[in-house]
Amino acid sequence: MSLTFYISIYLNVLVAMADNEEPYPSLSDYHDYEPNLEFDDTELQSPSADIDLEKSLANANGTVGTLDYMESPVSDGTIEENFEEELVNAPQVEGLTSVNDTATGNLLDDLEADDSKEDEDFSDVAECGVVDVVGDDAVGRKIIVVSACKLPSNKEVDHPRLLRYLMYTLDKFVEQDYSLVYFHYGLTSKNKPTLSWLWQAYRAFDRKYKKNLKALYLVHPTGFIKVVWQLFRAVISAKFGRKIMYVNHLQELKLFMDLDQLIIPAPVLDHDEQLMKKLNKKKVSLVEQETDQKSEPLPTQQFGVSLQFIKANNNGEIIPPLVQKCVEYLSLPDALETEGLFRRSANINHLRDLQSRINLGEPVDFGNDVHLAAVLLKTFLRELEEPLMTFDLFDEITQFQTLPKDERPRQVKILILEKLPLDNYHLLKYLIQFLSKVMDRCDLNKMTSSNLAVVFGPNLVRSPNSQLSLAAIGPINAFTDFVLVNHDQIFII
Repeated sequence: MSLTFYISIYLNVLVAMADNEEPYPSLSDYHDYEPNLEFDDTELQSPSADIDLEKSLANANGTVGTLDYMESPVSDGTIEENFEEELVNAPQVEGLTSVNDTATGNLLDDLEADDSKEDEDFSDVAECGVVDVVGDDAVGRKIIVVSACKLPSNKEVDHPRLLRYLMYTLDKFVEQDYSLVYFHYGLTSKNKPTLSWLWQAYRAFDRKYKKNLKALYLVHPTGFIKVVWQLFRAVISAKFGRKIMYVNHLQELKLFMDLDQLIIPAPVLDHDEQLMKKLNKKKVSLVEQETDQKSEPLPTQQFGVSLQFIKANNNGEIIPPLVQKCVEYLSLPDALETEGLFRRSANINHLRDLQSRINLGEPVDFGNDVHLAAVLLKTFLRELEEPLMTFDLFDEITQFQTLPKDERPRQVKILILEKLPLDNYHLLKYLIQFLSKVMDRCDLNKMTSSNLAVVFGPNLVRSPNSQLSLAAIGPINAFTDFVLVNHDQIFII
């Protein structure tokens, strides 16, 4: 089978798109410009790729020569979903399950045989910066960013090892709800993984990785992504498909997360500006600071202001009213014993509505939703004008793991007792004492000190430029874990 067959599939997809609804939910009416298709001719013409995918897909879908599209809206991220049943019952596409296993090094066998990825040194892969973990989105889900433009050449990368690195990185975060942002721009025939590798990678990421993935944002999608979706659709869970969302421009991503905390590669920024120019819209630069002055906050405002502002407008109370309300509610036995406390997300509409009402000074009503209260507490910490641990202490905290173990208790006490402002100290003590109660119920809520550190670390510690690299998150989480475990010896005042 030749390149002509694959091009015909691509053209059929484009024609269908002109006559039908967009298969993925999109954040704008405009759809992407098509750059050069990222297919590698040599791969498509190789005998191993000579498979009648059109027939297999038609048989699996019960159609003849017609490619269906995603029919469901994106998930709101509040429902627990069982992918296992979906994947077991998914129709098998003969071509895809047998594509080029030998050429990809029998990827699944390699992963199953390798039980030592925890001990494997991935420093060389990490230096490429393909993956980053950068804080939380608007509903409190951890954000994991994958940048295609940082993928090394296929001649340089060991794809099974790259997959082991991706799994090693995700393992630290998949036990909580998370969102994945994929910057597609920069994928070329030189660094594009084979279709068979993509399929085997999907199979390798089992239910543990897919269950808590609540949103997958495909930024700057092109025909390659759309054609790959058509090829894989018959064997990919429909529930997984509902998590996928097209993002044609970076401005659209602002609806779901603070772009300042994302580490967006320069080529992606440049490409986005070019797309905006083609749309004849006002040029938008994400690297320039906004010049519009913010309106003065209301005296009742709790989110996005400083601790000093809240204290001055609440009769000198050191503990912000919202924090006190959240902690009191979450300290109830039923709340403390909720499995996945602080790891589950909340409905974004409910969260934004409650934030607005709290800022207006209206009474706080969690509506018997434990996860809404938990996300609200994390959101308050994340949106503070200056993080609770202050910008000044960021560098010292990120050096925590370089300290000799016998020096860590003394250095942490100096940092918290002497260098942290007094109001920040009292709020941190109040928060950590509450989290110690959460840890005491870890047999029921599954929130150990390390799990709480992963959730709260990036919300307590933030760099001045709002961006957290994967290299910084490790020390931040280790520091937070240490404080949680040793709080009795640290908070002595």
